Amino acid sequence: METNFPFPDDQLAFAFAVREVLAENCPAAAVREAGRALRREGRLPAWPQLADLGFFGMLVPEEHDGLGRGLAGSILAFEETGRAALPGPVVETAVVAPLLVRDGDLLGQLAAGKLCVSARLGDQVHAPDADLADLLVLERHGETEVVPAAEVRLTPQAGADPVRRLFSVAVGEGERGPAETARPSTGHPSTDRFSTARPSAGRSLMAASALASAGATVAVAGQLVGLARHVLEVSAEHAASRRRSGLPTPAFHAVTRRLADVATAIDLAAPLVYTAAAVVDQVARGAVEPSGLGRVVSAAKASAGEAATRAAETALRVYGSAGYAEEPALPLWLARVWSLASAYGDTGVHRARLRAAALGDSALVSGLPREL
Repeated sequence: METNFPFPDDQLAFAFAVREVLAENCPAAAVREAGRALRREGRLPAWPQLADLGFFGMLVPEEHDGLGRGLAGSILAFEETGRAALPGPVVETAVVAPLLVRDGDLLGQLAAGKLCVSARLGDQVHAPDADLADLLVLERHGETEVVPAAEVRLTPQAGADPVRRLFSVAVGEGERGPAETARPSTGHPSTDRFSTARPSAGRSLMAASALASAGATVAVAGQLVGLARHVLEVSAEHAASRRRSGLPTPAFHAVTRRLADVATAIDLAAPLVYTAAAVVDQVARGAVEPSGLGRVVSAAKASAGEAATRAAETALRVYGSAGYAEEPALPLWLARVWSLASAYGDTGVHRARLRAAALGDSALVSGLPREL
């Protein structure tokens, strides 16, 4: 595991277990097939195996049969899902839902991997993979709702990643658009069992939806770090093969400098992501005030997005047009980088928030999506 952060052995072991499950059940061929599949099983490779491992219960409290690891104890596992470009609304199911749902039965189902959840929170305009979801977490009219899939109508939207499909969401007949189609019933109970938060000391200090959005942003940043690591590895391997095939020394040195810049960007981003995950947990427990959470979350997402984007751009230079066409797996990972880099606020949004926080000038973020 490529980290100098002081993670306990059990967290490292769990992340390695996730990596092994994904290597066996979510190879590049499965990711590619998920972009073409029509059935839910084909769209969610490795999800049953991850559920058996307890992955979807990482943030679910132990009293509801979860692992109770918190985000800091789970961030390396999310990094592995990025490395594998795991399809499906992973973060929404494993982070957003546990932070918002308070019904014990539903939390137990989440921990067992029996529920799939999508979300449209904070900076999100569309809900990822909403057509697969049993429940959707939506911010509407200044409130957060957890809505059964049967009560929403979805409209497909264009996105950078054909595997991570995006949808606009309307609730109720009155909001239906001409291109929207009804969702079939999932058999889940009515919305009176769903609520925006499980009460705790930490939740009284910060809106639960904002905390869930912060947690999702950090988890996505972790996925971006994993993506950047994978893209760097395959790019370095390809550069080495080109060197053996006769790439001139000056050109090879130029490539290695770019790869070194990517490695540096990853090494700078990863600790920010790990620290932000720990702060999210502290705020959730009520151990610290939430006033500085937005700053650390924005630093993590901006840095991770920049590292992953730099890795993708460098890969395009290393492979070239011919190499890119000959490497069928690479476009899958680059598309995921571009998709997740804009999820929960792109780098520009988070950099603007950091400038505003540093200068104490809220006008710098005027017109941008709301802060965490």
